[in-house]
Amino acid sequence: MIEKIMNTIKQNAMFKEGDKVIVGVSGGPDSICLLHVLYTLKEELRITLAAAHINHCLRGEEADKDEEYVKRFCNELGIECFVKKIDVHKLSKEKSISCEMAGREVRYKFFEEILNNIEGQKIAIAHNANDQAETVLMRIMRGTGLEGLVGIKAVRDEIYVRPILNVSRNEIESYCEVNKLNPRIDKTNLENIFTRNKIRLELVPYIQQNFNKDIIEALNRMADTIRVDNDYINKVSTELYRKYCKKLKSKVIIYKEAFQENEAIVTRIIRMSLNEIKGDLRNFEKVHIYDIINIQKNSTGKVAMLPNNIEVINNYGDISLYIKKEVNLINNREYTLEINKKNYLEDLDLNISLKVYTNKKCLDSKKNNLIKYFDYDKIDGDIKLRYRKNGDKFTPLGMRGSKKLKDLFMDLKIPKDERNNIPLICFKEEIAWIVDYRVSDKFKIDENTKNILQIKIEGEE
Repeated sequence: MIEKIMNTIKQNAMFKEGDKVIVGVSGGPDSICLLHVLYTLKEELRITLAAAHINHCLRGEEADKDEEYVKRFCNELGIECFVKKIDVHKLSKEKSISCEMAGREVRYKFFEEILNNIEGQKIAIAHNANDQAETVLMRIMRGTGLEGLVGIKAVRDEIYVRPILNVSRNEIESYCEVNKLNPRIDKTNLENIFTRNKIRLELVPYIQQNFNKDIIEALNRMADTIRVDNDYINKVSTELYRKYCKKLKSKVIIYKEAFQENEAIVTRIIRMSLNEIKGDLRNFEKVHIYDIINIQKNSTGKVAMLPNNIEVINNYGDISLYIKKEVNLINNREYTLEINKKNYLEDLDLNISLKVYTNKKCLDSKKNNLIKYFDYDKIDGDIKLRYRKNGDKFTPLGMRGSKKLKDLFMDLKIPKDERNNIPLICFKEEIAWIVDYRVSDKFKIDENTKNILQIKIEGEE
């Protein structure tokens, strides 16, 4: 069995020489077996070990005995043991999530805290071949794709490693018995009140007795085969994500060319985009992915809301994804700007400087969208920065008549979700400059210009 574990470690390059490894230890057979095996191999692997145990306070005195057992076991091996006690049932109620989810959150947060504190590199988790098979079966029943059929990954995020993933529960129990480890037994694992327990206690034995006695091995082989194919498709999808998508400060744009790729690639590109915006794919389902594909097929301006407050909009075939924000009150405010000084607008993190020149030599021939020049003598009233209002009109450079600002934004193909955030420089009530886009014909410099106003903006992203 140790040879099998060593092969898994090597094949997945789980450890590097000198790694500090946190081992999650509940006190049960799986985690005790994992800790003991890694302790046996630590000289060969050239790693150092520490253990982490969470007392979930779910089983009263039994949970306390688990904690004491883990402390004693680690002490006998000379392994530093970190322990945390937390009422997971209470936490689940406070967060309105299941005990299972609350426990998982607490565990992984604790593991990461220890990893940072001791400047460790890896966190070893005791998932085994039976866990893998049960996970695949559970996901099949929920209706999963290739990613779900891969099951539990041997290495995740280059931090979480699962050295005993290819070892069966029977092998683990035999190892514990031979080495007289006497692990703790969580009796709740023998109650068929949870989905996973029902799969473990009822479904798997039924399949073994009536269809395939080697169902655990068969499901693990299937997961391995699918993982190879899935890894390749993901590799191609990642390359095309970089080609077809643009990450901005608060959104991702998927360019229309992406939607000409194979459906398997398109759906993955969309998932990567959602993950980039949200940080995870929780609450996103297949129907939401295809909602985005359908929006892209519609006319420009089509908008839809997804879970997690994600808004999707079709901008001339390109798809923008972003977290919808509340109405930004800043954009309803006006800022009066003073000449011959730097005006720092703290709310917007912008520096705007206004200077008046009497010589046209001040004009910079280099194109800069954030520096513009105006005929100062044509300006009447205050100079302000504001954002668009209903009914705004503008006279673009080179035009005689005015045009609705809304129509100009459409002509310029400015995404709908960006229009309220474009600063406007106004002289009295007249829009003189749509920052980063157009200046007005009404205030242009001509042969009669005597005084020139330079406006320079810094800090705009």
